[in-house]
Amino acid sequence: MTKSIHVQYFAILREQRGLAQEKITTSAATASEFYDELRGRHGFTLPADRLRVAVNDEFAPWGSALSDGDRLVFIPPVAGG
Repeated sequence: MTKSIHVQYFAILREQRGLAQEKITTSAATASEFYDELRGRHGFTLPADRLRVAVNDEFAPWGSALSDGDRLVFIPPVAGG
């Protein structure tokens, strides 16, 4: 079953994608599967274990099931000083 997911990108992911957000139709069942799909599609260099994922504005485990209309944010590590 396909679903429409709204995804936001920050930091290096935004740079690599060239967009801050987009809506994607996917058949991925989990946040992990969806990120793997995005890595293949957009060439993201960060592996999932270097990111946090938020589903519908709450941090979630990578195995979280996705539903039509979900909002995902992939949060890369933050550097600062």
